[in-house]
Amino acid sequence: MSTIESVLNETRVFPPPAECVAQANVSGMEAYRELFAKSEKDYEGFWGKIARDNLIWHKQFTKVLNETNAPFYTWYEDGELNVSYNCLDRHLESKPHKTAIIFEADNGQVTKITYKELYHRVCRFANGLKKLGIQKGDRVLIYLPMSIEAVVAMQACARIGAIHSVVFGGFSAKSVQERIIDAKARLVITADGQYRGGKEMALKPAVDEALGMGGCGSIEKVVVYKRTGGEVTWNAAHDIWWHDLEEGLPDECPPTFVGAEHPLFILYTSGSTGKPKGVQHSSAGYLLGAVMSMKWVFDIKSNDVFWCTADVGWVTGHTYVTYGPLAMGATEIIFEGVPTYPDAGRFWRMIQDHKVSIFYTAPTAIRSLIKAGADLPKNYNLSSLRILGTVGEPINPEAWMWYYNTVGQGRCPIVDTWWQTETGGHMISPLPGATPLKPGSCTLPLPGIMAAIVDETGADVEWGKGGFLVIKKPWPSMIRTIWGDPDRFKASYYPADFGGKYYLAGDGANRDLDGYFWIMGRIDDVLNVSGHRLGTMEIESALVAHPLVAEAAVVGRPDDMTGEAVCAFVVLKQARPSGADAKKIADELRTHVAKEIGAIAKPKDIRFGDNLPKTRSGKIMRRLLRAIAKGEEITQDITTLENPAILQQLKEPAA
Repeated sequence: MSTIESVLNETRVFPPPAECVAQANVSGMEAYRELFAKSEKDYEGFWGKIARDNLIWHKQFTKVLNETNAPFYTWYEDGELNVSYNCLDRHLESKPHKTAIIFEADNGQVTKITYKELYHRVCRFANGLKKLGIQKGDRVLIYLPMSIEAVVAMQACARIGAIHSVVFGGFSAKSVQERIIDAKARLVITADGQYRGGKEMALKPAVDEALGMGGCGSIEKVVVYKRTGGEVTWNAAHDIWWHDLEEGLPDECPPTFVGAEHPLFILYTSGSTGKPKGVQHSSAGYLLGAVMSMKWVFDIKSNDVFWCTADVGWVTGHTYVTYGPLAMGATEIIFEGVPTYPDAGRFWRMIQDHKVSIFYTAPTAIRSLIKAGADLPKNYNLSSLRILGTVGEPINPEAWMWYYNTVGQGRCPIVDTWWQTETGGHMISPLPGATPLKPGSCTLPLPGIMAAIVDETGADVEWGKGGFLVIKKPWPSMIRTIWGDPDRFKASYYPADFGGKYYLAGDGANRDLDGYFWIMGRIDDVLNVSGHRLGTMEIESALVAHPLVAEAAVVGRPDDMTGEAVCAFVVLKQARPSGADAKKIADELRTHVAKEIGAIAKPKDIRFGDNLPKTRSGKIMRRLLRAIAKGEEITQDITTLENPAILQQLKEPAA
């Protein structure tokens, strides 16, 4: 692979605010460099000490890392612990009455629950699972709305050593069925329905449909939480209400201590082949990643109110809703609804009302909030905020600047976190009290994370050039395997091209002369235009920097002349243009990109839509856009697509 050219010219730097540095868990760049140097000098010693100091062990480990069966690495393998014990029991003496979760429902109703109350609820439900015969190692599929119950269900599985697999509540019956079959789950936990944006949406019918598709013979029971009270089809042979299951059960349940490597969960992510990949995570290493990133990246303090907006159906919701904040004894927000209901000020109102101090959301949400009302945050008191975070994809510099200036009022560091379902927790991210920030860069690796950029032979690329992002050494919270498919794990993440030694992230990246990492899009989103390799992210950033543009996604399509042509899908801050108007704006945007980046990056095709095709979690479906750009028939599953009507719009070139 020739190196990817970085064409983004971003020179702004924002040092961390002095008050943040003064009280940070990692204070100043010197402290960061010292921590990092320690991890380089004695890798195992570093991760051993951190694990001893930050987790509560039932049986202490004697071996830190076992590399004998690489790339199937194990960490702390002879140690024993329980993840739920580390999240709940450890706080019972020190902070039983502290609020653990503030739940705000779609209709604005607020429920608060203390650590002691949460502990009792988890224990009671864990006893319910035991009553149904669920044991250590059994797989439990969870298909619930964002709620306290979702956290209770996950923690209860962890408490008895059962392995949970959460399916996002927006996924189709087919997705549920595929995951039941692959995991051979014994139990499904679901709800009658959920509320989103003022609407009642059924959930249980998707489970009924999934079970009716066949192949789900492993399922013995379906536990149903009554959320909406809507009509449900009832099968007395296997359906049981959550409240009936719990009735009369004790609210104490001793934790089942498991080996450090015992799987905590399987989380399915879409693979390039279409068959979902069951990413398997361990108990101890995963929890350690969650705890350390809460400490280092979010700089968590005892008086913080932490709000990660991700759904528990995604890894961000696992690590930064269900496990990380609770292991740290923090108070966190769980929100059932959507950011624009009943109006576009919902997020800002919630930050004001609950005095949120750390706010963590996705660039997609940030861009849609800009579109919904760029000046709206100014109408709310956001003075409680001290740290802002972003997750899920690279953030374009202009959205970053809005987030920094308008939401954070220029005083809150932004932690732009790069990580993946497979990495379990943050890998590359600023530390709020140490790292000078550059808009659009995820900055520097966390202590103990050996990130690098290499070419297609696995050789290091000099700083200032782009290539493949890899992690050179194993780390505690990493994926252990793909459930039931070790060969696919090796081929996907430890390819033979690099001698099977490096973890391949699948992202193209550039490391600037200060050592900062810039994620340039997935490797398959790297364009080769007239022999120049361009990251799609940079062209998207240039488009979004234009005052008319709310959002943009760029893909490549084959071109006889240039090899690949840049195809841009654009959402404007105004109504979708047509005819001469569309042509005029398209030309204006091309000129703008040429000015920002260079003529080489000018989009050949520009297509306008009311919005972009996204999954219900807000991820842009780039594979779909690639198919549209090439003029192919769409054959892939679009059941998770939020608004299928826009596909037709996007097929029409502006000019």
